Amino acid sequence: MSKRQLKANLRGERLAARDAIPAELRLEFSLRMAELAGDDLSIEPGTIVSGFFPIRSEADIRPLMARLKARGARLCLPVVMDKETIVFRELVAGAELVDTGFGTRGPGPEAAVLDPDLLLVPLSAFDAQGNRVGYGAGHYDRAIARLREKGRHPRLIGIAFDCQEVAEVPYEAHDVRLEAVLTESGLRTFME
Repeated sequence: MSKRQLKANLRGERLAARDAIPAELRLEFSLRMAELAGDDLSIEPGTIVSGFFPIRSEADIRPLMARLKARGARLCLPVVMDKETIVFRELVAGAELVDTGFGTRGPGPEAAVLDPDLLLVPLSAFDAQGNRVGYGAGHYDRAIARLREKGRHPRLIGIAFDCQEVAEVPYEAHDVRLEAVLTESGLRTFME
């Protein structure tokens, strides 16, 4: 079986496990993640943090984003531009939100495009080495590659529930490892 097929299988299995978490429990886990990361996730004022608004059964990191904003972070959200590209638009209070792809809403085209210092990355599955399976489109891998081409090296923190961990994610050359993952059990760092 190819690595692509193995990833697709892991994606399906782990998303089904995530979907099986009752909505009330997902909310409880999401709030716990915000509390746990509040102390462990250090940022300097002015740090540009890319978060995301939840779709389907993803963790709701809006409480975490609010905590980071209160500590001086500038927030942005990913916006799907086309099948290959996402950009990160600044999220400011009072700005109108528009449809931004993949069933999400975010800042419109008038918002500033930012280069994040820290990416909170949604995922389907992860392993204890910091490898991740995304949703299959490769948007984050390409966005991170573009940031690195510009000399930027953002911190990459995966956002998941414990049930999304697997023994091993098949690694491919284009895959980007996570620095850490935040789940309802806390922040786990894989590499310094």
